[in-house]
Amino acid sequence: MRIGLVRHYKVNKQNPRKLLVSTEEALQWFREYDESDIESGETDLGGIDWEHCYSSDLKRAIHTAQRIYEGTISQTEVLREIPLPPLRVSIKLPFMFWVLLLGLSRHTNRQARAVMETTKLNINRFLDELTASGRQNVLIVSHGALMAEFRKELKRRGFRSPRFTYPENGKLYIFER
Repeated sequence: MRIGLVRHYKVNKQNPRKLLVSTEEALQWFREYDESDIESGETDLGGIDWEHCYSSDLKRAIHTAQRIYEGTISQTEVLREIPLPPLRVSIKLPFMFWVLLLGLSRHTNRQARAVMETTKLNINRFLDELTASGRQNVLIVSHGALMAEFRKELKRRGFRSPRFTYPENGKLYIFER
């Protein structure tokens, strides 16, 4: 079985220009990011005849999938980016600190850890269904943090796994068993 993971194309949303950004401004930026269009891109699908494509149901992933795959695309919320953890602080920080803080809080915040456990269960169910489907070449268009979790699970299941710290936009990562 071969699974191709692709992170959506780059989003047309610039980081805030202000030096310091409030909690609400950071959260608003992430909400706008979820609704923003993507930049054009190209993806080399490796000459593989992909039998089916699954995509996150978020706009940036759907549009990427439509650009790279000509067949039927199944959209699912299971492939959505991992939700942001709740923030209960009211301070101003440089925007990149917010990005780091939110990423770290997925491991330190109790509610965020529960979301991560649910995410891992969803990934396992999805992969179980995919394996049971009998399809041999499946393309998945999703999001960076979720792809990192997929990589861990696919590796655990015996797939040969490409190395990446954080996946590049529009790049195909092939996992084979």
